[in-house]
Amino acid sequence: MSKLAIFGGESAVKNKSDDIFMRNITKEMEDAVLDVLHQWKMSSFDITKEFEKAFADWHKMKYGLGCNNGTSALHCAMYGAGIGVGDEIICQSTTYWASCLPVFSLGGTVVFADIDPETLCIDPDDIEHRISGKTKAIMVVHYAGMPADMDRIMPIARKYNLKIIEDVSHSHNCLYKGKMVGTFGDVSGFSLMSGKSFAVGEAGIMLTDDRDIYERALLFGHYERHSEIINPELQKLSGLPWGGYKYRMHQMSSAIGLVQIKQFQKDMVEIDKAMNYFWDILEGYPGIKAHRPPKNSGSTKGGWYCSLGLYKTEELEGLSITRFCEALRAEGVGCSYPGCNRPLHIHPVFNDVDIYGHGKPTRIVNATRDVREKTGSLPNAEALQKRVFGVPWFRHYWPERIEEYANAFKKVIENYKELLQGDTGDPEELGGWHLSKR
Repeated sequence: MSKLAIFGGESAVKNKSDDIFMRNITKEMEDAVLDVLHQWKMSSFDITKEFEKAFADWHKMKYGLGCNNGTSALHCAMYGAGIGVGDEIICQSTTYWASCLPVFSLGGTVVFADIDPETLCIDPDDIEHRISGKTKAIMVVHYAGMPADMDRIMPIARKYNLKIIEDVSHSHNCLYKGKMVGTFGDVSGFSLMSGKSFAVGEAGIMLTDDRDIYERALLFGHYERHSEIINPELQKLSGLPWGGYKYRMHQMSSAIGLVQIKQFQKDMVEIDKAMNYFWDILEGYPGIKAHRPPKNSGSTKGGWYCSLGLYKTEELEGLSITRFCEALRAEGVGCSYPGCNRPLHIHPVFNDVDIYGHGKPTRIVNATRDVREKTGSLPNAEALQKRVFGVPWFRHYWPERIEEYANAFKKVIENYKELLQGDTGDPEELGGWHLSKR
């Protein structure tokens, strides 16, 4: 057995170049951006409307609405779905804050649910008992590229006449049993910022088949496009953004998006092949498990954004995830840090903060009941930081290079007993409110 790098041995990853993680930037993409600049059309929306149509057609949806980021796309989706004062949405606690925090500005609130410890998406068994007479929607987050269990979630929504809003920011082109996520619910929102798998810059997009949702979203934050509204009751009140927001998408991002749609499928196939190759090599090794759908299920992880592994400390005699990741980083796996998004239900913003000066916490200012969850009430979400870690996000299928990273994992696992001595355990806090350190 070779000596672990953390103890002075040679690192398993020999080639430290980042090229295996780099995106394909094409001349067509550069030319598209320069064309917008030379025509000085950054704040127009003709190219954005082309992108909206192309993105909606790709998903076989009727309407797309480009926004300046994913947060505003989800905000528009909430307003479009009719979320208002006193309304509740149900959302998993382990997610990026934009999945639910914008509901405060609409006068609504969020009720958090626990996650499934294997998929890391909302636990369908933890939804129904959280529904009240004020529940308006379920926010389904396809977390870290994993499609949520829509077969079990959709019947709950139908039973209680609830809207389904999908947050697809982590899961571009993911399939759930052969169907693209973001197409199951009433409306969906995508982040397209530069870190995402389908990235166009700082941008987002909303998709829906419901004309009323689309037009309400236009009213809310897209005042310059109110001429598209055909509902006479809404048209006569148009002209100003009802929410007071300006959510227009930047056309340099739209131009990149049009190019990305043409090349993303090819790029994604290579990413998927590379990531599955990595996990196939490590199949059966103790202490770790791939965070991916079962093979031959018809479900996929799309572009594998926010690539995570599941950690099984009990299989390595209690070795802490902190020590495990420390050893991996020494071997050259620089992205391996423990944790992911911390559970939102324990943050003060969702418990104590009076954001708008109402004299009591914003979370409950319009609520008919105290919806706040106590620490310990969502055990899977609260325990997650010690159960997940970052893995390399390969963008190219280069087997020899991928094997080096897989060998680093093998080396650490095969020598884990050496790491037990000197293991000081995990710190009190892991992960982050955005994402863990990558």
